Amino acid sequence: MKIRMEQLAARSWRVYLSGRLDPDSADNARTTFAAIPNDAEVITVDCSALNDVTLRGLRELLIARRRFTAGMMRLVNVCPKVMGTLRTSGFVDFFEVQAAAEPGPEYKRLSFRDFLATKRYAMGDRVAVVSEAGEHTWREIDACADVIASDLARLGVRKGSHVAICGRNSANWIYAFYAVQKLGAVAALINPSLKASEIASAAMGGDADFLCYGEIAEMKDERMFLEKIEAASGGRLTRFYSIRSAVDYRTRQGEPVSYPLAPVRADDPAVMIFTSGYTGTPKGVLLSSYGVLNASYGSAGNQHLTDADKICLILPMFHIFGLVAGLFAGACADATLYLPKDIRTDTILELISREQCTVFHSVPSMLIALINNKSFAPEKLSSLRCTIISAAAATRAQMERFQAAMPQNHFLSSYGLSEMAPVSITDYEDTDEHVMYTVGKPWPDIRIKIINRDTGRECPAGTDGEILVQGYSLMGGYYRIGLDDQAIDAEGWLHTGDRGHLDEEGYLRLLGRYKELILRGGENVMPGEIEYALTELESVANAKVIGVPSDFFGEEVCACVVCAPGKSFDEETARAALSARLARYKVPSFFLAYEQLPLLATGKVDIAALKKDAVERIKNLQK
Repeated sequence: MKIRMEQLAARSWRVYLSGRLDPDSADNARTTFAAIPNDAEVITVDCSALNDVTLRGLRELLIARRRFTAGMMRLVNVCPKVMGTLRTSGFVDFFEVQAAAEPGPEYKRLSFRDFLATKRYAMGDRVAVVSEAGEHTWREIDACADVIASDLARLGVRKGSHVAICGRNSANWIYAFYAVQKLGAVAALINPSLKASEIASAAMGGDADFLCYGEIAEMKDERMFLEKIEAASGGRLTRFYSIRSAVDYRTRQGEPVSYPLAPVRADDPAVMIFTSGYTGTPKGVLLSSYGVLNASYGSAGNQHLTDADKICLILPMFHIFGLVAGLFAGACADATLYLPKDIRTDTILELISREQCTVFHSVPSMLIALINNKSFAPEKLSSLRCTIISAAAATRAQMERFQAAMPQNHFLSSYGLSEMAPVSITDYEDTDEHVMYTVGKPWPDIRIKIINRDTGRECPAGTDGEILVQGYSLMGGYYRIGLDDQAIDAEGWLHTGDRGHLDEEGYLRLLGRYKELILRGGENVMPGEIEYALTELESVANAKVIGVPSDFFGEEVCACVVCAPGKSFDEETARAALSARLARYKVPSFFLAYEQLPLLATGKVDIAALKKDAVERIKNLQK
């Protein structure tokens, strides 16, 4: 055993014990305690490194305690084994004893490359993914990733290269992702809903010199589309590699492959995800396999995933929600991933019903669309047992509709960011009230605090402010963004720009984004409160409230609503209902009905497109 001590103040001492306090080390302990003056008032014995104590060792602690009867002797950071001995012997009564904190989760230290290797060795013949191209085992995924890695190496990809991947969910997308990781390169994940110029801009913002392209919404003529990307990049992006669905890499299994196998660490930069904010230039968020995989292992546990689960994945894998809660959470639990050929509601309903999928994560807008589908019937989704709702908050009325349509399903309400996900989530067995009104408690080892934006001071429970987060899965930072624009402060907190509060139980209540705040004639209007009230109306299935320009007030409140099936929207009724529960300045000046709100590929409402359309419609109404 090792023992040392230090004086903290005039009559305060701290003794550090490590190893085993037993007959062999007892004399050393007595000598050390004897060196502490008799008039000491506080003796703190730090047991954080003490893994065992015998009866002889306990006797030395008792002798020391007898010397300092006028003062206080406390044992801190006591491990369970030592605590058990103290209780068995009754010595726990002689000291103030503080148990060691419960150990945090055991983190995985695997690169994506090593993670894939463990899957290939442990269960190579197990089907991991089912797509429109058929079944894909772990052995096939590894072999096809090898083929692509070899091809990319011939194009010039090396450790540290930035490789853009742009395409809808597919087996080839997964192959390409692992191929990039095999080379030790950084996978810059780009939204396939973007136009050629936007893809080029994102790729250049991430310093990507290579583009793996799959199915892209705007790509009608492949050659012309790639030429547009090259031109928009100023000739910098010229190396393209097709991962379109027509390419079947399984036919190339067994080909000789060759690529440099550079050392890769779990916490190396591995993934770049672009923020999906509707204002400003998207920022490249740098993540590692350490953060992504450990968040995914935790997510798998939170969802109670097993190898019997079938996950219908419509969440885009270029987005953090789909990457963590879908692709890698499923892989961590050995669940089978089903990738639909498209995200039409007919396709999704048919797939879930046919394959008896058990897990389906989504955003409120998609769930609303499924329930509103003319061929919807509760039995088509009766196999589902778990659905995480994230990326956009669901209102109470919407959650009630979801639960009525899928009463057997466990709905989990979650909050996450491209910079770190998940941040919080409700538990599998949480109450309906927690799911409806909160986004759960902080994820293990994730810290949340709420601050007053004006003073910077931490807010007490129940007080609204900006949500700050930090923890093991937090991004390294934004890629090549100026120091002043990095969202992580000098104390390691990420300033989310989201507004909310922690309640007395420690659950997070999300109230919206500060940048969505509507400034109407000196009054601050948060859209979420009005959206909540609107979806309480029987005629409203979904609503988004935005600010539109006003010469007099600066901004006016505009409500964009989607009607419930078989219902029609009556502005007079809605205005009366809102006036009864909201302050006058919060009642929308304009109500616009939509069959469907414009969405980003992540499932969030495309605020920029909605505002543009709403302003144009209001102008036409005022003519």
